[in-house]
Amino acid sequence: MAETSVRDPYEVLGVAKTATEAEIKKAYRKLAKELHPDLTGGDPKKAERFKEVSAAHDLLRDPEKKRRYDAGEIDASGQEKPQRQYYRSYAENDPSQRYEYEGGFDDLGDIFSRAFRAQGGAGRGFGGAGGGFEQMKMRGQDLHFHLEVDFLDAITGAKKTVTLPEVGRVELTIPAGIEDGQSLRLAGRGGPGVNGGPAGDALVRISVAADPVFSRDGDDVLMELPISIDEAVLGGPVEVPVPGGRVKLKVPANSSSGRVMRLRGKGVQRAHGTPGDLRITLKIVLPEPEDVALAEAVKAWRAKHHYDPRAGWKGER
Repeated sequence: MAETSVRDPYEVLGVAKTATEAEIKKAYRKLAKELHPDLTGGDPKKAERFKEVSAAHDLLRDPEKKRRYDAGEIDASGQEKPQRQYYRSYAENDPSQRYEYEGGFDDLGDIFSRAFRAQGGAGRGFGGAGGGFEQMKMRGQDLHFHLEVDFLDAITGAKKTVTLPEVGRVELTIPAGIEDGQSLRLAGRGGPGVNGGPAGDALVRISVAADPVFSRDGDDVLMELPISIDEAVLGGPVEVPVPGGRVKLKVPANSSSGRVMRLRGKGVQRAHGTPGDLRITLKIVLPEPEDVALAEAVKAWRAKHHYDPRAGWKGER
């Protein structure tokens, strides 16, 4: 839920404080591929490190959190640093971080002005008959949380039962197609209202974990598929993973590395609208170690045949 890392997020990701958004994202993706639990066989140390890396990335990819961390307003776990603050500076913060007052009050002066009018003028106390500040209904504070979800859950949708501090155990519906940084709103599950005012909301900001196989481009899902040299030359069916299952893909004969195949409707799923596609980029992988028989066969073929793979290539200038 809330970030628990206390180390400097720049240090965790191995980037300088001047790193650009692209450099931060690149560093995170590299570490995620090295540490993701699906790729490390459940190594507990790497799993813990992956959580730390994810928390650091979550803080630095959010422009406002990054600004506040750099300014010393929040710590490495995203928590507010203790500081003396007068009401006006508090009230001028992001409205989602403070109470919202019924009637659209924006500062303490408005509240007192309204309270005095309710009492018939400055000569009467707040607690007298006729109401006033003590009877004013105020909406409860919104509570903010963070939840990381698996890439495939974000693509196809899921249900998560989680426990939120000050809220309790709730069931969240992760809608199919939710994007990194979007929030889920739990109406009325925030801080209690004052004087009978409505409760605030609980806002759960979603971050989507990196996946070792898939990535996302809008509503399309991208994947690189390794194929053998004989599959590239002769073609044939290859079983491939897709969001939500596995399918047979027919690789066309004479396929080069870099060829992109598209599976319609196998990308981002949405409750409404047309689903995206799965775009698969083929990558020819040679055997390791070297296959002597294959090498001999290619030598014999090359002695009688010739073709120029760089014919028409723009690099030949």
